[in-house]
Amino acid sequence: MEVEAADAPPGGVESALSCFSFNQDCTSLAIGTKAGYKLFSLSSVEQLDQVHGSNEIPDVYIVERLFSSSLVVVVSHTKPRQMNVYHFKKGTEICNYSYSSNILSIRLNRQRLLVCLEESIYIHNIKDMKLLKTLLDIPANPTGLCALSINHSNSYLAYPGSLTSGEIVLYDGNSLKTVCTIAAHEGTLAAITFNASGSKLASASEKGTVIRVFSVPDGQKLYEFRRGMKRYVTISSLVFSMDSQFLCASSNTETVHIFKLEQVTNSRPEETSTWSGYMGKMFMAATNYLPTQVSDMMHQDRAFATARLNFSGQRNICTLSTIQKLPRLLVASSNGHLYIYNLDPQDGGECVLIKTHSLLGSGTTEENKENDLRPSLPQSYAATVARPSASSASTVPGYSEDGGALRGEVIPEHEFATGPVCLDDENEFPPIILCRGNQKGKTKQS
Repeated sequence: MEVEAADAPPGGVESALSCFSFNQDCTSLAIGTKAGYKLFSLSSVEQLDQVHGSNEIPDVYIVERLFSSSLVVVVSHTKPRQMNVYHFKKGTEICNYSYSSNILSIRLNRQRLLVCLEESIYIHNIKDMKLLKTLLDIPANPTGLCALSINHSNSYLAYPGSLTSGEIVLYDGNSLKTVCTIAAHEGTLAAITFNASGSKLASASEKGTVIRVFSVPDGQKLYEFRRGMKRYVTISSLVFSMDSQFLCASSNTETVHIFKLEQVTNSRPEETSTWSGYMGKMFMAATNYLPTQVSDMMHQDRAFATARLNFSGQRNICTLSTIQKLPRLLVASSNGHLYIYNLDPQDGGECVLIKTHSLLGSGTTEENKENDLRPSLPQSYAATVARPSASSASTVPGYSEDGGALRGEVIPEHEFATGPVCLDDENEFPPIILCRGNQKGKTKQS
């Protein structure tokens, strides 16, 4: 999830922090500033280690890192139509592409890289950065809202299907075909996100009062959560935990909500033997005679846990991660700070703030220690469901000179990566010398 810290007062702290994003498995944080960009490791609560920093490109407003690899994608206000892909450990540029209008957002996994403009989406093969397809017949998307499943075996893409209603288009990034459309909300969409396996899709509208979760690929509604009732808010971040047990939402208010995706069962124990059980059953039966909006409200689940921020009205993003073998809630804000909270995955309640880090200070530079510092994740809350084994990663080539598509042709199925792109040693992703291009009508259009 990447957020641009817009509308900041000139000369203030917020003007120095242009954007911020967590990587796909929530182990790293990237920030863009007026001077360049920085990458941080999220392996410790007490210490925020800076993995890399660069001042070569000023005024960065998009920065996305591919998992914990050396591949980072950067877009600057100085050239808002150009995407730059770097191998930051080697200090080399892999490639750059120019587009017909300003780049609004970028999403990537180990199979695909998406570039979202206001009226089009470009789909690249991340093995060689060749362009596969351009989606042109999409409604105007002024905020660049889109989501990509981090599971490269399906690479589902979701984007708004309407400018006036909350319709979601689900697209298969591997087969390059539309899967279905989901009538998610009455109002315009504000946030959409996939879980780690790509089997669930969560959404929120501009009202910000109701959050819904749908199954993928059939688009059936699984859960419905109520964030609030009285006031409308702007949802700025929506994210699943890595094990898909929790869903976190932050907004322009001072409260972060965490919802628990409990298993839905049709059978309920008989409770009419007690007075409270009898009244509860009568109350639920009475909801069948209420107006639909009121009845739906009665059946919507409330937050399992909340976290109280000491500010409101500022852009922020949240994530749920495991740090030092314990579940944590992390909130990065346009005020230049990262807030870390303890989360009780059993009882929920109020999350406790345990550490605050400055993102604009000097920090601790740890260029070569990130992978050594990262603890092993437990097989519980926030366990990385898509994490590959070391043996499979070493056998997958990170780059294919003749792979991908030429002039917009679809990559054959046997060319798809069966594992992650390896970007951790001297053999990782060789720089693409001739990968320079202007993406204006060079590809097969949808």
